[in-house]
Amino acid sequence: MASAEQIARMQACVGSVRIPEATDRVRKDQCVYSFDTPASPGGLFVCLQTFLAFGRDYVQLHYEKTGSQLYLHLKTNRRKYTSEEIEQRRAKKAKATEGAEYGMVFEEEELYETEEVNSLALLPDMVNIDLQLPEIPDHIQTAVAFILTAETFKPTADFIPWEDIRPVSKFADSLLQLDNNVKIPTSGWKCARCDITDNLWMNLSDGTILCGRKQYDGSGGNGHALEHFNETKYPLCVKLGTITPEGADVYSYAEDDMVQDPKLAQHLQHFGINRMAMSKTAASMAEMEAETMKNMKFESDRILERGKELQPAFGPGCTGLYNLGNTCYANSVVQMLFSTEEFRQRYTQDAALVFRNAPVDPSDDAEFQITKLACGLWSGNYSLASADEADRGISPKTFKACIGKGHPEFSTNKQQDALEFLQHFFSIVGRESHRLRHADPTNLFRFKVLERLECQATKQVRYSDREESHLFLPVDLEAAQNSAAYKAYVQALHEHEQANAANGTKAPFPGEAVLPILSMDQLFASLFAEEEVQDWMSPAAGIRTTAHKSFRIASFPKYLVLAINKFFLSETWTPKKKEVSLIVPAELDLNSFKATGLQPGETVMPDTAAAAAAAPAAPQINEEMVQQLVSMGFSYEGCRKAVYHNPTNVEAAMEWVMTHMGDPDFDTPLVLPSAAGASATGAAAQTEFSEESLSMIESMGFTRKQARKALQATSGNVERAADWIFNHMDELDTMDVDTGAGNAPAAAAAAAKSELPSCSGRYRLKAFVSHIGPSTTSGHYVCHINKDGRWVLFNDSKVAFSEDVPVDMGYLYLYEAI
Repeated sequence: MASAEQIARMQACVGSVRIPEATDRVRKDQCVYSFDTPASPGGLFVCLQTFLAFGRDYVQLHYEKTGSQLYLHLKTNRRKYTSEEIEQRRAKKAKATEGAEYGMVFEEEELYETEEVNSLALLPDMVNIDLQLPEIPDHIQTAVAFILTAETFKPTADFIPWEDIRPVSKFADSLLQLDNNVKIPTSGWKCARCDITDNLWMNLSDGTILCGRKQYDGSGGNGHALEHFNETKYPLCVKLGTITPEGADVYSYAEDDMVQDPKLAQHLQHFGINRMAMSKTAASMAEMEAETMKNMKFESDRILERGKELQPAFGPGCTGLYNLGNTCYANSVVQMLFSTEEFRQRYTQDAALVFRNAPVDPSDDAEFQITKLACGLWSGNYSLASADEADRGISPKTFKACIGKGHPEFSTNKQQDALEFLQHFFSIVGRESHRLRHADPTNLFRFKVLERLECQATKQVRYSDREESHLFLPVDLEAAQNSAAYKAYVQALHEHEQANAANGTKAPFPGEAVLPILSMDQLFASLFAEEEVQDWMSPAAGIRTTAHKSFRIASFPKYLVLAINKFFLSETWTPKKKEVSLIVPAELDLNSFKATGLQPGETVMPDTAAAAAAAPAAPQINEEMVQQLVSMGFSYEGCRKAVYHNPTNVEAAMEWVMTHMGDPDFDTPLVLPSAAGASATGAAAQTEFSEESLSMIESMGFTRKQARKALQATSGNVERAADWIFNHMDELDTMDVDTGAGNAPAAAAAAAKSELPSCSGRYRLKAFVSHIGPSTTSGHYVCHINKDGRWVLFNDSKVAFSEDVPVDMGYLYLYEAI
């Protein structure tokens, strides 16, 4: 019972208590500094002034920072349902979760009955005051009622079923159709330019029947329908064999998408096709996609080790992360990075100081949010063997919101590419490390590569280096070690799909899935193979000729990330994935790929500065075209390069992406040539940027000249300019860097970037991230980490020892230098 003096103190707080307004966000489900929740042993304390929540270990710190004395103490007690009660509740929910094969569905509400026990808490002496006490002022009671009824964030199931939602084509309403007297028969079709008789598309403008694109596995067509569009610009075509009274598959080459044609019946009738009399004889794109999803069951079972009773793992470093709705890509990358000693030390050893110096509301403080996450993962408090399953794991929602803020992809709840998130996270860690003058753990992942370019007309060479944070290994299925068996499987699967379509059935494929087998050695051989560059302008010969390009590793990092280039675009420009089984060695020796530099007898190619000085003004890049490509799942910088090289044709730009997406510098920011070449006095350098943008870059310790250069290279985007700076320190080193006290961060950043590790070139596998699903835009990611010689599976909040490690199925591999 509270004393009269304590009740009087509580009543005196009424002037500082706020009632939440519509614009206020009440954070009542997780501690600001830790991952405690109302269900934690100490519950949560919600400040009645800021509406921020704190666990018992941190509420005193908030009181010391703000002087806030009155808090709403939220405590949730759980009772686990009996096994009979659980089965009854799951039965009711079964229909809602049907088909969710990939992710671990969050099931807390299915396992526990909860009871809320709430009260007021008066600091600093933590006095407990019953909410039923009649002496509580109405104003405080109203504030409490608003907080209790405020919405609370809840994790969602990871898997979101694929939905075929097609836009209406902008060409459908006024489509040009030629009066050429072409009439299409009901069967017996063949490509007008080759002998292919399936995967045929009829152009709805002139009635020409042509084959679709060739796929990575050799199936599909010869791309004649695309050729016809490039020649005629007739946009719409329909897939023959899919026409029924209900509709058909219609593709728009001009819009790069499957579309709806509201006037399809009229457009087909123009060529003598009565839609009402047609029946399906070929698999629709939706059915092919659904079949692909079914074929992923082998992959899913293999990676998640279904059917095995995996032993749960507990303790520091074995804490799971709740899936907040398609956040498994971030969860997996974070677990992989924080398995390294340097990342853990960087964000845990000074955590107390970071917390004490943090602003009252650190929601947007990246350094704070990463520190909070690291402490949650490594404290062991949220991975106790004695705890209920619902109390294991942490919800990284404030981390996700902060790291993704302002980013067009990572701020959404859509599935993303784990590699792109890794690069994004690296840029944030690097930026914060340099800003605070702390050691940057991402430097241990960075390395130099040396590129060699040889002019075939003069045999002169040019060497140039660049910095990388991963190697992107190409996948050539034609080189599969079981090529014959794999091709037979692909053919059998194709025939099975065609038979299903012809018979109107959905029979499962009767055989076993066969994945193409490749070794890591084969992938390295392809990566480091010499490439021929056609139509290259030689500064030595002054003519267009061919050049041979190759690269080697100039410095070996402590941690080497290998990304397997599995993803591609289908015949309908839909992101898909190459399924492959890799022979992955536990140890690597890459010294055979170490750069040697200029060799005796080689002649250096002349500098191109004179040619650059005479270059025309920098071209304008069509941002709309860039965003079209970005929406298909490719990186912004790679898409800018594609549009730069193909400024008027989005199809050609996409072809460029497919050809160059495996290039090591594909994601490196594009620096446009200026009218005065390399000189900073050229016309491009005179672009004016807002004082606010320049000041934001300067506040990080860089000169105005450097800030202008970064903004120029990123089209004025401040966020990308900051990332560009920390990825181009070598270029900034050549500028007039002010090393005075006010510019210490820039000098420190430049020094840090130049001091990249140089290890032996021998590595041991430490962790890998795997992807389940047909493309980067869907599916599920998990991570496997080698901990003290035993592999551990991190499947969002579920952490368990792996029995049959699916090392052959990885997408990202992390090797540590020996």
